[in-house]
Amino acid sequence: MQKMIALLVSLAFSVSMAGIAVAQTPAAKPAEAPKAEGEKKPAAKKETKADCLKMAKDDAAKAECEKKYAKKEEAKKPAEKKEEAKKP
Repeated sequence: MQKMIALLVSLAFSVSMAGIAVAQTPAAKPAEAPKAEGEKKPAAKKETKADCLKMAKDDAAKAECEKKYAKKEEAKKPAEKKEEAKKP
């Protein structure tokens, strides 16, 4: 009879320890501190012509990308030529 009681007590102890281990929850993550006003957000990545063409689904969207970046390239070229002319 003593062996049966010892077996029952050890079984109850094992089951309770297993239950306690399962019931434990992971530690809560600490809340992030609010950012100071002086801190700047990372600069947004500028969209390039290649990115625009990758995202374009149809030919009309691709044509718009071509026009958009063609205008930007034309605006850059005259400015570069003026700077080169002033150097010599």
